[in-house]
Amino acid sequence: MNWGKKIVLTMAIFILFILGLGFYMLSKQGNDTLVESNYYEKGLTYDEEYNALENTFAEHAEPIITVNPNQLILQLKDSANYSLVLMRPSNAKADKKFAGKTIGKNHLILLQRNVTDKGLWLLDLKWESNNKNYQYKKSITL
Repeated sequence: MNWGKKIVLTMAIFILFILGLGFYMLSKQGNDTLVESNYYEKGLTYDEEYNALENTFAEHAEPIITVNPNQLILQLKDSANYSLVLMRPSNAKADKKFAGKTIGKNHLILLQRNVTDKGLWLLDLKWESNNKNYQYKKSITL
């Protein structure tokens, strides 16, 4: 094989490599866990989120988080209606959403740990209590 055929063969292999990477990138499009699907709507309501975060810290209403082998326990200051999102940074399909009302006189939120993978989770808790909105965000390890 002379040098001309080797150059053409090398260029053909390189072109196939680039086309393969292009097809791979297009097939993985939309699976990025770092981009929110509704980022525009979240931007429009950012003032509400900021005010809820400020209410949490101004009134010292941060929840007490306890991680047991079987449960994740969050204790709030007052009874509340809540929505909780546990986000997995490495896999958006593993995200968990919960909603409800706190239970008991200690105002607890109880979650069973058998449904969650081990590792880092981003906790985003929003609740309404005494006609005020609150929000708390934290990274936790389960």
